[in-house]
Amino acid sequence: MTAVMLQKDSNFQSVPTRVLYGLFVGLSLAMIVLAFWFNTPTEIWEGFWLITRSPATLLTDYMALANPGATLMNAAIMTLQAMVVVWTCRAKINGPVISALFLIIGFSFFGKNLYNSMPIVLGALAYAKVTNNPLERSLLAALFGTALGPLVSELTFNQGLALPIGVTVGLSVGFITGFVLPPLAQHLITFTKGFSLYNVGFTCGFVGSIFISIMRSFGMEINTVSIISTEYTEAFSVILLVLFGVMIVYGAFVNQFKLAGLVNIYKHTGQLSTDFLDVGGIGATIMNMGALGIFSTLYVLTLGGALSGPVIGGILTIVGFGSFGKHLFNCMPIMVGATFMSYITEHTTQEPAILIAILFSTTLAPIAGRYGTLVGIIAGAIHLTLVVNVGFLHGGVNLYNNGFAGGLVAGMMVPILEAIHVHRVARLNPQRPEVDPAEEVETLS
Repeated sequence: MTAVMLQKDSNFQSVPTRVLYGLFVGLSLAMIVLAFWFNTPTEIWEGFWLITRSPATLLTDYMALANPGATLMNAAIMTLQAMVVVWTCRAKINGPVISALFLIIGFSFFGKNLYNSMPIVLGALAYAKVTNNPLERSLLAALFGTALGPLVSELTFNQGLALPIGVTVGLSVGFITGFVLPPLAQHLITFTKGFSLYNVGFTCGFVGSIFISIMRSFGMEINTVSIISTEYTEAFSVILLVLFGVMIVYGAFVNQFKLAGLVNIYKHTGQLSTDFLDVGGIGATIMNMGALGIFSTLYVLTLGGALSGPVIGGILTIVGFGSFGKHLFNCMPIMVGATFMSYITEHTTQEPAILIAILFSTTLAPIAGRYGTLVGIIAGAIHLTLVVNVGFLHGGVNLYNNGFAGGLVAGMMVPILEAIHVHRVARLNPQRPEVDPAEEVETLS
């Protein structure tokens, strides 16, 4: 399979790897400081322990389950753990890794914790060892694959098993899950042809559905929940907007206050794999991430939504993928389509699940990037109708429910769109060869 070759412009300013490590460590320390601003050390410790032993299925907002301080502490610890994994794999911090790190921060507000993520990470890295591949080859599957953390927590704490048995079963299933994710993710990307950015989330949907089917066959009940906070919107509005504003200013400084790299980013469809650090440079990429963050936050507030843990997770995920496929011009049509569909159906944009679906529908941003605004709006609309129904299959143990739904939407739409596109190009320009998007995809393994 031919990979897209993206040449890095020598005019773009680069940031040493140690500085990028430092930025994420600094972000972790900032979250720890904020944690003690919200809550006392005792409240944070008790809340953190409650987070660690919760089933964590969708939607479990850790700020509602425990408190904001414990949630921020959980996010800081998860970020530092992920940085250790990246360092262990001797991987450079590029666009995909940045997106994975921000995604882990976001989902540490709901669903992920140190206990339920580590066996999955170890399983993915074990796959690299067993197959004699560099650890770096399984890094993204290890980081993104923590979407199935609730499966580990559910088996450990919520099925009535004695704790030693629950821990053994939960950790074992988590390890097996992580082990099978790298080869499955590499294979399933051919189904979406890179037009759904959450490829590992799509894979996790299948793996989670299989395990939940087995559990249900043995009489186990898995119930989704809706534990959502609404009282911290004002505080986190300020925190997020300040963070994203600082990102834009820092990115502009690194980019020497030029827009050239940002323009290059906006020209790309975002189809996997498009590392925006190679396309526009680190400065422009950080500017793009900050702009996406401000837009997403204001979009949620404009719709009248609350900044709950899952919504904050959705915003941070969009920001992270601002380094790896998303920009304002390919995200907006998808979000508009999902919002429009919520208005003409029985859903409302004040529902946390709908707000989250609108944010995470941007997994389909490359469809808008390649086929245009109207098609992007249609893709977003279809995504919303599908995502509210597929959660039953995996019982809420796949945190990337939108990645699962987005993969199905892309798998359905892209062959039709490409057939129309190929025939139109052939009719208008018979001499021009058309490249199959599948041949442009670099796998996430």
